[in-house]
Amino acid sequence: MRVLDWSSLDEAGRRNVLARPARAARSDIERLAREVIAQVRQGGDEALRVLTRRFDAVDLAGFAVEPAEFADARGRVTAEQIAALSRAINNVQRFHQAQEPRPLLLETETGVRCEQIIRPIQSVGLYVPAGTAPLPSAVIMLAIPARLAGCPTRILCTPPMKDGRVHPAVLTAAALCGIDQVFKVGGAQAIAALAFGTESIPRVDKIFGPGNAWVTAAKSLVAADPEGCACDLPAGPSEVMIVADESARVELVAADILAQAEHDALAQAIVVTLSRRLAEALVAEIGRQRAGLRRGVILDRSLSGCRAIVVPNPETAIDVVNTYAPEHLMLQLQQPRRWLREVQSAGSIFVGCWSAETLGDYCSGPNHVLPTDGHARTLSGLSVRDFVKTIPVQEVTPAGLRTLAATAIELAQLEGLDGHANAITRRLEALDVASAAAKPGVIV
Repeated sequence: MRVLDWSSLDEAGRRNVLARPARAARSDIERLAREVIAQVRQGGDEALRVLTRRFDAVDLAGFAVEPAEFADARGRVTAEQIAALSRAINNVQRFHQAQEPRPLLLETETGVRCEQIIRPIQSVGLYVPAGTAPLPSAVIMLAIPARLAGCPTRILCTPPMKDGRVHPAVLTAAALCGIDQVFKVGGAQAIAALAFGTESIPRVDKIFGPGNAWVTAAKSLVAADPEGCACDLPAGPSEVMIVADESARVELVAADILAQAEHDALAQAIVVTLSRRLAEALVAEIGRQRAGLRRGVILDRSLSGCRAIVVPNPETAIDVVNTYAPEHLMLQLQQPRRWLREVQSAGSIFVGCWSAETLGDYCSGPNHVLPTDGHARTLSGLSVRDFVKTIPVQEVTPAGLRTLAATAIELAQLEGLDGHANAITRRLEALDVASAAAKPGVIV
């Protein structure tokens, strides 16, 4: 881990120290994703078989997980693991239930009734990557808000293991979350299948879930295609920024860095600290703890992109946070809630030294599908709101029309849209005719 002094860096140096890890050439990734999408659109299930053989080294006769495999998976998961999954599901459900959007109804003017109604997205595709580890936690984070939103069709795609089955923990989590349609397809080909449909896999209206660079590229491509489907937020390699002062415990900061770094070779951990002593102590502490961890190859690569930035005061630390806009932000300060008020851009925030980011990954309640690559400046993490549509409704009485008519006509004329004004004047004329024809005492 490099230790750098923020005050000694010029603007270019500061941009460089906050740069995300370099990735493979974007043009090559997009080209391959585009080729895969075209194959699936043209070849359907047969193309999926070819691509699964090519990328996953697995021959599959069919892609749907049958009931017998669900039952077998449940038998391969221990009672303790099921209890842990169930507790995580309960906490995630409780948090997401509290954030469900609500209908509303009000009168903006007398006789002008405005509503907001909530409707679920009718069919959603949930993508759960496999990569170097099974991710039942990703199942929970996608499936629970989809279920709470009331999406009628919920389809999950995930890559098969080498034996042609889905990891039992992933299938068990899916069953516990009410998902019974699971397909053994991964990568860009899964995104294409969900977006356009095949003989086996139904087309969906929106795709959710993280993935590698090819999955991310495929999601962007299908979302831009008029015949494709919508996708959730962009999600790249995982990242954490830890703001720590002299009160922070070196062993806990080091553990949080390693927890993040073991995700992926491109994962990034940055410490912003007021204490040079802490920054220098981290180097040795990370080495000690890293020796006992299993994902050594990944850690060797990801730790090379980690760094500690020494800043002169907490205000500067928060400025760095808001500039970087981390996916995960950890505040390990003497008065963390004092500085929470100043944070403007972060995917998810962990306040105090006992709030391990690991808890957010698995079981505390908030969603772990979060914006990366600085997108936290403008985007939020996944929630029930992403699985529903809010639809405004307006109902205007004759009295309400008369009240707002002059305003609407004036604005229509201001914009040069006389057809808009005509739609109002025609209604006023119709009201006048109806009023003239009405018998005395009859309300029209």
